[in-house]
Amino acid sequence: MNRFSFSTLVTLVMPLVLAVSGALASGAALAADFELALAIKDHRFEPSEPVVPANQRVRLTVHNQDSTPEEFESKALGREKIIPAKAKAVIFVGPLKPGRYAFFGEFHEATAQGVLVVQ
Repeated sequence: MNRFSFSTLVTLVMPLVLAVSGALASGAALAADFELALAIKDHRFEPSEPVVPANQRVRLTVHNQDSTPEEFESKALGREKIIPAKAKAVIFVGPLKPGRYAFFGEFHEATAQGVLVVQ
């Protein structure tokens, strides 16, 4: 049985540890195939029916331009995220099958409505 010294083991393993930690820090581990920007303005989503490709991981960047917080919620997508006033949040979804996936702003549900159209 071969025995490695601690320094030999560190020399062999450290490049892998650094590569993995660098990928995680840069967000590579959370990479998306498609990116979509949504805005919340006047308690409405813009665009209200964005189109994204099917079978791809999607990065939604939601910019709340209002002076009050909003909660992005979608039972169809299985996501809930509070977005403070004047702030942005990133929400990953997918890969998704073709279809229509409703989402809404829970704090202003009467006006903050949208549908993610997957084609």
